[in-house]
Amino acid sequence: MKLNQTEDISYVTEDWLKKSEKKGLFLRQNIYKTPTITGVILKDLNVIPDGRGDIIELWSEPWVKNEGFDYPKHIYKSGTDFHVVKCWHLHAKHTDQLCCFSGKLQVNLIDVRKKSKTFGHINCVFFNVNKPRLLRIPPGIMHGWKALTPPSIDVLNFQTDVFDPSDEFKFKWNCISEEVWEPNNG
Repeated sequence: MKLNQTEDISYVTEDWLKKSEKKGLFLRQNIYKTPTITGVILKDLNVIPDGRGDIIELWSEPWVKNEGFDYPKHIYKSGTDFHVVKCWHLHAKHTDQLCCFSGKLQVNLIDVRKKSKTFGHINCVFFNVNKPRLLRIPPGIMHGWKALTPPSIDVLNFQTDVFDPSDEFKFKWNCISEEVWEPNNG
């Protein structure tokens, strides 16, 4: 999908999500593998420690040409308190590009694009201070996150568009696949 195109998500309602889930259309993928959803990109960020602390490169222009990331037009930080789940939300137009550089974070993604080859895939990605990452989430991918460490975590978002409330579609955290927010015991 090219920038400034709009993904049709008009059919996505909580009722549609529940019916689709009952039909078995959403499939959780292996959490230990890279994301399977088309257009989602996960990049491990480089931590450079020295005797004074460390440096983490959060954004670099060559990543646009060489790795499929997009130029940001709006950058913001979102703090999330321990055990809080911020989700679900979805965008028709803009791409989110997230990184977490403090604490531990779980991000869940669901491809709800009917025309996508990966429609119905559910991916889970973990970030932490020892493994900082940059995650590209294109339009049409429901997503949200949970803070896994106290007291809070910080997420930086390199959005492709200036925030537009008409492109922010929100759903209850437990409207679909509630189990993705539970710990993976075993």
